[in-house]
Amino acid sequence: MTPSIDGIDLDTVPLGRTGIRTSELQFGTWRFGRETDAGNVEIGESRAHELLDAYADAGGRYIDTADVYGGGDCERWIGDWLADRDRERYTIASKIYWQTRDGDPNSRGTNRKNVRHRIDALLDRLDTDYVDVLYIHRWDDETPARKLMKTLNGLVESGRVHYLGASTLRPNAWKVARANAIAESEGWEPFTVLQPRYNLIDREIEGDYLEFARRQGLAVCPWSPLGQGFLTGKYDRDADLPEESKAAESPRFQDAYLTAPNFDVHDELDAIADAVDASPAQVALAWLPHRDGVTAPIVGARTVDQLAENLAAATVDLSDEQVERLTAATAGPYDDL
Repeated sequence: MTPSIDGIDLDTVPLGRTGIRTSELQFGTWRFGRETDAGNVEIGESRAHELLDAYADAGGRYIDTADVYGGGDCERWIGDWLADRDRERYTIASKIYWQTRDGDPNSRGTNRKNVRHRIDALLDRLDTDYVDVLYIHRWDDETPARKLMKTLNGLVESGRVHYLGASTLRPNAWKVARANAIAESEGWEPFTVLQPRYNLIDREIEGDYLEFARRQGLAVCPWSPLGQGFLTGKYDRDADLPEESKAAESPRFQDAYLTAPNFDVHDELDAIADAVDASPAQVALAWLPHRDGVTAPIVGARTVDQLAENLAAATVDLSDEQVERLTAATAGPYDDL
């Protein structure tokens, strides 16, 4: 029997100017079927279904995936899970870009040949007639924006895609702006959902990116809202790194997160978490919806218990003063958003 998540009933919020509503916390599935460096599968099919059950039991309706997650197994497992549910009750988002076939240079990017093949393949794995949101996982500079938007518009007109999104384009919001200008001048479907990295540590989208999204009415659904686990409180500035942990294996992670200024931010996070009787992860997640322009963060989990903790962030009530303290904790020149 799948463990239940008691006391959590996720609300919905507008998904930008799409006209539909999204769960206030979206569920990210990038760990489904993911093979670790040691050759182990991080989350297998049975646990994936447990997590999806728990998310749905908490009122969650927005599931985020990509065609490369788990080598396609992630989408297949979601499709199998959806087969026993009312498809119309769920918003399914997937992404395309990364190479999927060895030795085939055309299986990467957003050229028309690849996009048309990829949408057919991912719909087959998901066992559905359409995805609600199709993201380009990265920007492809080799495909002209006009050709890209014309191809994506064709997917919308065919009914295989409802809305278009762009993922991880933090310094390149102007590319989305240019593509949308082309699309709207031609009467084509524009990008209406953005998916950048954003959290208490990674604040690079503040300023032009969020301002652009707000002015255009675009949804902003951040990934990595917990800073790859740093904001959960699992690391201590004076303690040795856990063996076989991401931090121990990644100098890049250490340089990006395990710094004195970042631990100072965490000290403020811990203090506020104690004050509101919540975990650091819950407070870090609860801070995001207070940022003007942010729609709904994407949360993940390895276990149902972790998912329950993350989803309980929706019940955390932060005061204006606490939000301001967290916002001011990160060193650097950020706009007052």
